[in-house]
Amino acid sequence: MFKNVVELAKQICQLKLRQGDKAADCTMGNGNDTAFLCGLVGEEGKVYAFDIQEEAIINTREKLGQLKLQDRAVLIRDGHETIDSYIKEPIRLFMFNLGYLPKGDHEITTKKDTTLQAVQKCLDLLEPDGLILLVIYPGHERGKEEKEALAAFAATLNQKTFNVAHIRLTNQVNDPPELLCIEKVLPR
Repeated sequence: MFKNVVELAKQICQLKLRQGDKAADCTMGNGNDTAFLCGLVGEEGKVYAFDIQEEAIINTREKLGQLKLQDRAVLIRDGHETIDSYIKEPIRLFMFNLGYLPKGDHEITTKKDTTLQAVQKCLDLLEPDGLILLVIYPGHERGKEEKEALAAFAATLNQKTFNVAHIRLTNQVNDPPELLCIEKVLPR
């Protein structure tokens, strides 16, 4: 079924996204999630992708070019906490793969304060039946802080408006990644 929560998040994306949807990769990194989302939204869809590092923009642009997906993505060099400055339309799915850039500077990581700001803004931009997926890495200090802050925030969300699931592989060692899912409930 799945070997880790990253794979589970991708399976959820495949179930949730349709051709023509709008999505956002809030932590672009090396472009893997951006490319994956671009494939799911199809030619008529759009993926907004955010990162603060120029290296992430370069790597993602190259990956999308190789896959001929560049027309489906808007690459933004800015922090995800500024998401509402760039996105003005409802979004079906937001994806966060928190932590640091793989093979990059491990001192540059996502931070609980800016991630919380971003998630709060994503809730406002999320279309009904839309989803926010957060892959959290509690194996380093900032990751632990993010996990605690996000879990506490998500627990306060109104259950009539949002469904929240926190998924952990409880038999894994060394603080494996966790998945926090926030779904906007369809209005009745």
